[in-house]
Amino acid sequence: MIDQNQTCGAGQDSVPYMICVIHILEEWFGVEQLEDYFNFANYLLWVFTPLILLVLPYFTIFLLYLTIIFLHIYKRKNVLKEAYSHNLWDGARKTVATLWDGHAAVWHGYEVHGMEKIPEDGPALIIFYHGAIPIDFYYFMAKIFIHKGRTCRVVADHFVFKIPGFSLLLDVFCALHGPREKCVEILRSGHLLAISPGGVREALISDETYNIVWGHRRGFAQVAIDAKVPIIPMFTQNIREGFRSLGGTRLFRWLYEKFRYPFAPMYGGFPVKLRTYLGDPIPYDPKITAEELAEKTETYSVTLAAIQWHNLDSLQPPPPGFK
Repeated sequence: MIDQNQTCGAGQDSVPYMICVIHILEEWFGVEQLEDYFNFANYLLWVFTPLILLVLPYFTIFLLYLTIIFLHIYKRKNVLKEAYSHNLWDGARKTVATLWDGHAAVWHGYEVHGMEKIPEDGPALIIFYHGAIPIDFYYFMAKIFIHKGRTCRVVADHFVFKIPGFSLLLDVFCALHGPREKCVEILRSGHLLAISPGGVREALISDETYNIVWGHRRGFAQVAIDAKVPIIPMFTQNIREGFRSLGGTRLFRWLYEKFRYPFAPMYGGFPVKLRTYLGDPIPYDPKITAEELAEKTETYSVTLAAIQWHNLDSLQPPPPGFK
């Protein structure tokens, strides 16, 4: 501790700056041994930071289960109305969308740029980059429902349908596993449909360089051609800064390739600024092949992902060789 007679005047270089600040605060607040309190607080921060970083990603899962509980309560409350109403779940969807939109605004200052590119009615296929946790897509669905009054269907990986308790959530928010014919049917019915070609593989293997991990997946392009709908690329800035995965390591990558389940641990939950950007729609062209359309969409998506480094709010420096 500082001797009470010691001052922090000019020329006393032996007195560290922070010691001077603490001494001044002690005099202002009339508190002794303030430095010990600061040291203890710093120790607690050092001890609990790893725990916080590991727990926060699963807070999102906690919110999902909270949503499921609400849906079950809502279902029981309206069980007698179910036979008489075709829009039983609209109230639940609106309530849940409002809750998630509030969380997005408070924790991430979430914004959507290019909302006008989503049609007021009629079909469109939205192609998006898959973060370690696709929380940006949850926020996006909430925005679409609140501002457009539309439900955006989404193709989810098969393992999601095996998570205990998730069936009701997936049904209410119109998630599907496929197949391709079902996707085409949904689009031909005039609905919005979202697909992440990279899926779980992209969630695990991609990293802070935001590399697109689509492999040779071209099914989404054939769906767009068969349904004769435009493709709208989508990318969320800083999504990898919010949550990260260890899926790119050799062990967890091998586990995924072997069992097709995302065993990799995640960490993060940082309150970073998230902005979702919607690119210009790629119109239906009867002369283009699925291979050509997939390559064109991937090029659009890579260009859209460059926002991560062109925008001054990006938390990541550009990768080597980026221009």
